[in-house]
Amino acid sequence: MENYPWQTEVWQRLYEARARLPHALLLYGRSGIGKFDFAQHLSKSLLCQTPKPDGQACEICPSCGWFAQSNHPDYRLLTPEPEAADDDAGPAKKSARKSQISVAQVRELNSFLELTSHRGGGLRIVLIHPAETLNASSANALLKMLEEPPAGIVFILVSHQPQRLLPTITSRCQKIDMPVPETAVALQWLQQKGLKDAAQQLDYAGGSPLSALRDAEGGQSFSNIIMLLSHGEKSDPFVTTALCAVQGMEAVTLVLQKWIYDLLVCRLTGQVRYHVQHTGALQALTKSVNLGLLLDFQRKLDEARKSATHPLNSELQMESLLFQYAHIFSARI
Repeated sequence: MENYPWQTEVWQRLYEARARLPHALLLYGRSGIGKFDFAQHLSKSLLCQTPKPDGQACEICPSCGWFAQSNHPDYRLLTPEPEAADDDAGPAKKSARKSQISVAQVRELNSFLELTSHRGGGLRIVLIHPAETLNASSANALLKMLEEPPAGIVFILVSHQPQRLLPTITSRCQKIDMPVPETAVALQWLQQKGLKDAAQQLDYAGGSPLSALRDAEGGQSFSNIIMLLSHGEKSDPFVTTALCAVQGMEAVTLVLQKWIYDLLVCRLTGQVRYHVQHTGALQALTKSVNLGLLLDFQRKLDEARKSATHPLNSELQMESLLFQYAHIFSARI
């Protein structure tokens, strides 16, 4: 699999600089544009024994085989650990989303960093995604490694929200602003993937093609959540929370933000931005919504989005938000 078409230029720049890569890269940009896939392709290419002329991995050497099987001796991937789930929990609980990269995960790298490449003189790579899920302890443990990196190690950090990283970490990385594809390029790619209503889906996803594709694949679940939200004051927070728990706090908070944005704009101007097919429901809700409470709820959603990956009980947090949502339709002002 090759990189996405909108990543060609940044791939070429890195390929030309591969002989003088820094010890740490920070790939940052909005969610849904393929940063993590790019980082994996880059890692595989750097470890490949016989890369192609354009720098892509050959896919046939032993190194590529190990990478494909997720057991390459010179590669480590750090992603958030799953939240603990009770064996007796229901389906939603058992599908608990990942929360943070722990300090134990980072410290486990020490033994990896002490080793030499299995090829002798080759690179070793640590990929961290998403880097903003490092907590205070794990971030400080990583910082010590970045301050005195062993020879032959390349750290690749991938982040949707680089502002949440320690400034001392970002200052030790070469920052790469990952591109958002032009609309025409993104639409062509989505259409090749067989996505119906590609323009509408891309618009809803804010121009992020992978988010558009993901949302379309989970479309029925999100549609059911929107349908429950359209009931306004009569919406059932418990039923809605159960649906939201399966999708994860971060994804659902974004859905709520877009719904509330449309409700506010519809209340003020009569227009709808994201949920055109639900214009009638939104117009009906504007007749009972309390504008002050709506604005306050929008601010609370913004705060909830910032902490969406925090290891709190996300189901209780979502339930609280949905009770507040039902309350904003108490009395219009």
